[in-house]
Order: sequence, then C-alpha cells, then structure tokens
Amino acid sequence: MTDIPAHLLDPTRRHDIVLLFDVHDGNPNGDPDAGNHPRIDTETYHGLVTDVALKRKIRDTIPLLRPDDPRYKIFVEADIALNSNIERGFTGTAVKPTQRPTPDERQKVQKWMCDNFADIRLFGGVLSTGDARAGHVRGPLQFTFGRSVSPVHPVDHAITRVTQTKQADIDKGEQTEMGSKWTIHYGLYRAHAFYSASRGKQTGVTSDDLQTLWTVLQHMFDHDRSATRGEMATRGLYVFTHDNAFGKAPAATLFDRITIEPLSEEPPRTFNHYKTNTDLADLPSGITFTPLIG
Repeated sequence: MTDIPAHLLDPTRRHDIVLLFDVHDGNPNGDPDAGNHPRIDTETYHGLVTDVALKRKIRDTIPLLRPDDPRYKIFVEADIALNSNIERGFTGTAVKPTQRPTPDERQKVQKWMCDNFADIRLFGGVLSTGDARAGHVRGPLQFTFGRSVSPVHPVDHAITRVTQTKQADIDKGEQTEMGSKWTIHYGLYRAHAFYSASRGKQTGVTSDDLQTLWTVLQHMFDHDRSATRGEMATRGLYVFTHDNAFGKAPAATLFDRITIEPLSEEPPRTFNHYKTNTDLADLPSGITFTPLIG
C-alpha cells in the first residue's frame, strides 16, 4: 500500500479532508431523473457529484485493495439485499432475529456488523429495514457533495449502434439504433470530508482502516473506469489532522486556507488551468497539514 505518514493513521485524532478530482470528456454523476444529465446547480451551472456517488466509489474499491480480509466486506453492495446482511449479524452473534432486540442484543449485533463491514465501520448504516432490526450506526466519516470550481456546460451527443435491440426491428430492415450520451468537456470538483475520532472509537476504526481509506481516495478513479465517466482522476488530497479527538479549530476555517485560482479567463480544459493555493500562516497549534496529493 501507499506509504502514509503515521499521524494520518491515528484513529483517535480528528481529520478534516479536502478532495479534488476532475473529469475530462465524461459524465461524473448523471441524474437518473433527468435522462442521466450531469448533475448541476441550476442557478450557477456549477457541476455537482453527490456524496453517495463518492462513497460508492470507495465501497467498490475497498474490496480490490483488501480482497481476502474478512473485516473489509461491503454492506451496501449490488445483488445482496440489506436485510440478508442484517440477518447475518443476528446469526453471527446468536441473537434471535426480532424487531425489538434488547439494548444489549442490539449493541452486540451492531458491533458484529461494524467488525465485518468496512462501510458500516466508516460511514455507518441503517440496520432496521427488515424483520430483524438492530437500530442504526452513526459513522465517523462523512462527505459533502463535490462541486465544480467553475461552471460546467453539459453536451448531449447523439450516438448510433449498428444492431437493434429487438429481432423484429431487424426483420423490418432497420439497421441502426439511435441513442445519446451526456458529457462535460472538463470539470475540476472539490469535496470535503470529515472523520470524527469519537465516532470512530464507537465503530472500531483502526489504523488499517485509515491506511485503506487514504490509499483508496488516491486511486479509486483508476478502478472506476467506464465509457460514460470519461477520464477521471484524484488531483488533490489535503488533510488537516488535529492532535486530539475533538479538534483544535472549526473545519470551515481550515478549508478556507485552500483556494483554487483559475490562471486565465479561457474555458478550462485541463487541471493546469488552475493553481491551488495553501495558506498555512498562523495554523492553529495542534493541527498538522498533510498534502497526500498536490
């Protein structure tokens, strides 16, 4: 794995995170209610990527990095019902599946789920969707939406396919089928994330978990390729680490120290269109700034 500084591997310390990523000729997060149109702020035309989309990429990458580790299963995963995974927690703890477990039984099941599912350990989860109910776990790691630094301009591309979906259409002599594909030419996005050490203690986050997280954040777009998303990459990963669990300064004041400046008035087409500035003057005592990328 990537060599990570020791203070970033301490789950008893608070970490505030700035993540920069970009997309080139792709759709970073389509809206299914709008024909897969790239998500935008309709007032400013800045692009948006949901926190759910970012966590999906993390969930999909963790098993690639830790394929044989039983502590790194994923709770929210395609083709596996949530209720089935919750029932595994009751089975694994020999607690009778019920809608009304005792507080001790609920805590036992929650601990088993945190110990076995990395995304519950990090993000939390609702464990009360079926007949076996174990409450909910509040995760220590939370993300904001990603928002593009500059406005983006989605483009709809007409595409054709050389064969039909239905045999009946081929029999009628039709040779091609039309479709469409949305892209933006270029967008640099910024998202923030917050790791709460106090909640990390409750879910059992370890140094291995943080090592996995930092590595995944650097490489997750390399394992999420698709024709729809174009070319995406992590461009900046900056971490403010506090020397205790509660923190030495509000995250917002730390994030304000990282600004992104366009270098020209031309429409952005590459990451080199921007300059990232970091203001570390008078950084509050007890806070360490680490640029993992950037």
